[in-house]
Amino acid sequence: MSKREVILAAACKENAEDFLHFIQLHNDKTDPFDVEEVVQEMSRDQRETLWGKLSLRLQDVLSKLPPERWDEKDTKDEGQQDMEVDTPLDSKHVRAVVEGVTLVAAVSVHVLRDGEEYTALLGIVNVLHDVLVLLPISEAPLLSALHALCECWWKKGLEEKEKFGRTALAFSLRKCFGLKRPNVEIQRIWNLHEVVLTLDYTSDDNKEITDLLLQCFYRSDMIRNDDGKRFLVFLFSWNINFIWVLHGTIKNQLEFFSKKMLVHIMEIYFRAWKKASGDFLNKIESACIQDFMQNAILLHRASPVYSKVRQIVSYFHLRKGCHQVDKMLYTLYKPILWKALNAPNSEVRANATLIFTEAFPIHDPDDAKNLDTVVQKQLDAAMSLLNDPHPIVRSNAVLGVCKILGKCWELFPPIIITDFLKKIVLELATDTSSADVRCSVFKCLTIVLDNALSHPLLEKLLPNIKYSLHDNSEKVRTAFLDMLLKVKAVRAAKFWDVCHMDHLLARLATDTQSVSKRIVNLLFKSFFPVNESEKEWCCRCITLIQMNPMAARRFYQFAFNHTAPTNIIKLMLAIRRVLNKCVMVDGEVSDMNDSNKENSTIESAVLGKDMTVVASLLEIVVILWRSVEKTLKQNKEAQKFTCAKFGSVMGKYFCAFEDARCTPPLIQMASFMPPAAVPTFSCGVLSKLRRMESGAVPTQYSQLLDCLCSWGQAAEIVELISDWLSKSLPKEADKAGPSRKVRIQETVEAKPGLALAYLDYLLTHNQTREKVLGLGQRPLKHLHSLLGDWKLVLFAHLKSSEDPSSASVQTALRAFTCHGRFGAHLEHNSTDNERDFLLSLELDASWISERVLPFMIKPNENECEVLEAPLSLAVQIIEGFLLVCRDVLIVGLSDETFRGQILHLCSLILLSDGGYRCIPGILPILKEVADSYVPEDNEALDDPENQTTVILGVVANIFQKMIELLARRLRKDPEEGQQLCQLAAAGLSDFLQAAQSWDRAPLNGVFSTLFAVIVVEKSNKLNKISHPEEVIVPETLEDMPPLPSVLLSIILKSPSVTKSFLAEIGSSLDSEVIESLTELAAVLHILAVIKRTGKFKSGLKSVAECVQRQLNRHAIVAVDGGDIQRVIYESSVKTINNILDL
Repeated sequence: MSKREVILAAACKENAEDFLHFIQLHNDKTDPFDVEEVVQEMSRDQRETLWGKLSLRLQDVLSKLPPERWDEKDTKDEGQQDMEVDTPLDSKHVRAVVEGVTLVAAVSVHVLRDGEEYTALLGIVNVLHDVLVLLPISEAPLLSALHALCECWWKKGLEEKEKFGRTALAFSLRKCFGLKRPNVEIQRIWNLHEVVLTLDYTSDDNKEITDLLLQCFYRSDMIRNDDGKRFLVFLFSWNINFIWVLHGTIKNQLEFFSKKMLVHIMEIYFRAWKKASGDFLNKIESACIQDFMQNAILLHRASPVYSKVRQIVSYFHLRKGCHQVDKMLYTLYKPILWKALNAPNSEVRANATLIFTEAFPIHDPDDAKNLDTVVQKQLDAAMSLLNDPHPIVRSNAVLGVCKILGKCWELFPPIIITDFLKKIVLELATDTSSADVRCSVFKCLTIVLDNALSHPLLEKLLPNIKYSLHDNSEKVRTAFLDMLLKVKAVRAAKFWDVCHMDHLLARLATDTQSVSKRIVNLLFKSFFPVNESEKEWCCRCITLIQMNPMAARRFYQFAFNHTAPTNIIKLMLAIRRVLNKCVMVDGEVSDMNDSNKENSTIESAVLGKDMTVVASLLEIVVILWRSVEKTLKQNKEAQKFTCAKFGSVMGKYFCAFEDARCTPPLIQMASFMPPAAVPTFSCGVLSKLRRMESGAVPTQYSQLLDCLCSWGQAAEIVELISDWLSKSLPKEADKAGPSRKVRIQETVEAKPGLALAYLDYLLTHNQTREKVLGLGQRPLKHLHSLLGDWKLVLFAHLKSSEDPSSASVQTALRAFTCHGRFGAHLEHNSTDNERDFLLSLELDASWISERVLPFMIKPNENECEVLEAPLSLAVQIIEGFLLVCRDVLIVGLSDETFRGQILHLCSLILLSDGGYRCIPGILPILKEVADSYVPEDNEALDDPENQTTVILGVVANIFQKMIELLARRLRKDPEEGQQLCQLAAAGLSDFLQAAQSWDRAPLNGVFSTLFAVIVVEKSNKLNKISHPEEVIVPETLEDMPPLPSVLLSIILKSPSVTKSFLAEIGSSLDSEVIESLTELAAVLHILAVIKRTGKFKSGLKSVAECVQRQLNRHAIVAVDGGDIQRVIYESSVKTINNILDL
């Protein structure tokens, strides 16, 4: 029996296993059996018979177990495996049959001949098509086989190919969207692109595939791929109504496209437009391209898609010169652009100006006769735009005109070019009404300078704008210098002819870093000609110093950006050689040639005793050394050589250059070298610090401290500080540790104030602080302990009623504050998890509560002189300590225990008689504590025992107490109360800003406190009214009582705080806490003041409606309550109508 007959026999329902066996043989690569070969050898009748049998076999298995039940059957089979229950039909068997039939159908399509009858095969493929639609994604191998069958059927062009082609395309699209690397599938989609033409766009049956087609524009892989791009371009030719849908889809995604992706989108539009014709071309031009043009004109510049729309439009502008493009631009811009250039809205005119000048000239390529007339009209329009009243339009017009001149210079008559440049350079460059216009002029002139033909004319015009270097706007000065750099680069003119060297140096000496860097770039080759000798470098340096010493320092500060470190070091050594001549030769500095031209030659000079130039040279050496310090550290040999060279002459420099200006740079130079390189100086630095007079300013000792720290001798400074602090303490408080070594010391009086100044400098600057904190724990803890011992001295001053402004008191107070600061640094530097130094701060808080707070007593008239001094000192102690605690909270060193202790101290301070004086210092503490927590875990905050809830509850209570104290102070002593409110205003504003981020307890109670105190104060004033004429609705904050006026002024500064305050008013009204007529009137007076700001209309309206509902209840009471109640009611009704605009 032949293979054909065997296959036909196996296709019967009774021989299913044989059929599957042949399929397995086909799939086995080691077996020569090939189903396609067998089917191809069959006659037409045999193939029809085979298809008929397979059709019956397929229908039979699918009727018993349809595809939607395969997953269900698999689940049951797995559950019944252990029970060994036999099932009549296995889902795996059904899958195998379907796969086999699919294989035979696919090879049958391949071998199908023209004119051959394939009705039975069509029936099989229809059934398999239905299976494909129903199969889940998990059946990936079978899905791929069925998909390939449908694709093959479409390509073969057989009957009902539209149905199978649509299914194949839809399947490919869905598969493509789920793949990470869909390139192969995208190519498959392109091969099926003609399927789209067979679809009816208006049919609901094709809605799903239409959505899939639109999703292609959401896929970056599809947009970037060449075949994908071809497919997307092709979609514009499917249906004319689909073009607008595609365009809308792209516009919705425009905001999220990157610049690179946008390039592909522009290419898709351009290719779709080029390939289109007839109605499709008109539709693409009107619905897509002209829509982008319209949006490029009308969109706000702040719109997130404005720049992307402009980029798309510019893509078409860049392709000007082609007849088809020029015609399209002329046709599409004609009805919209010229109107936009004259629109009343300045932003529309500005956008239109950019488009007009970028697309210039916009003309009809078919009308060559009138081209000159059209261009002249457009040039006239450009000139009128330069005269536009709005600066944005003028700025854009400058940009556009400069682009036009740079591109078309040789095409215009000289008179037109001159008119434009005179307008720009002589008028708009000095436009006093707008810095943006002036800036635009200098930025855009660089575009014109790219055209070499412009140089002769600009060389004559540019000197007229030399004073723009001194413009009061930094961005204008920066743009002017960028233009000068361009002039120098293209050699359009000599930059010193445009702007004199003296002006450049004057600006270099005083201007910002951004401007100075550009001037250095401009002048670098003039004063640091790297191709000349080192002697010439030094001569140019001296010339620069003589022209402007400050400019010289700034020049060499940025010189490292323009040359190699080797050249910097060579210049340092060249300056050293000049300084050596000064040490050895007595003589005056010779006159220098102050020429400011590039490549000028300066004769060698001997400086002698001109200490001004010498000091400047020393300063420049320091500046240069600092610029290459990192490079020298990486190259030990170069560092050693440089240090040896300068170290060998430092002693002579210190002796010869005794001028006050020379000493600081010499000390800084010494700090760059090891102490052994400058032995004479290094041995005396500590001695100089010891002999320093008390009250010395930082400039006298800062460099000496820097030197010692850079030499690794920070321990000796700390020992000196500890020694002075220890000797200044009373004997019983002196707890100095044992000395580590024996040394001979000078007998110098202890200077605790100077010791604290040294310590303050060391802790304030990063480099010195790192050196100090890098010492061992023992000396640092000893110093910290000594600082803490000064509390005894401070307490003694408290008891003695000494004047707080005396030097001894201030020294003790400074030591106490420094103790806290130093402890915070040590806590931050601590490597273990212990909190010793936080504990020290907590002990200081306890000491304040026990020893200092008893002195917070407000003196009466008889005791004023006796008790005022201790009270003032106690306030200073508390404020200094609270400032340290605030810094600890800001940098995140605190924990909940510390925060709890500090809040407890704040509570005790406010309970004291004079505690109100410390309110400005307590408010920052409350703000930082509130900022330490984030309002996220709402469930945890509902727990009253939660630590966060407890601490924030304390914050709210302290705030309430402070507001009460402010109110009491304003009543007892209005003048002092007003001063206190002014001091507390900044802290109160910051705290409310922190509190408004909480929309729930406990911190939202802060606004309840504010609302309550304002209403009470205003209600009290209304209750004191004795005549109806006194009922006046406040118009400004000054019309409110003192405390409400202060609080409302702070609240209204922040929109977010004001919204939270209005929300609290609404909440209080809803809870009916406000009952009386006077309280409602007080609320309305608050709302009237807020309304005067012209903001918060929606919040005001909702609150006013709540007041209106409650006010209606008092209508009868107001009539029966007397004249004053009636007037208050009528005034309230009038106010509420005014707020609601009734």
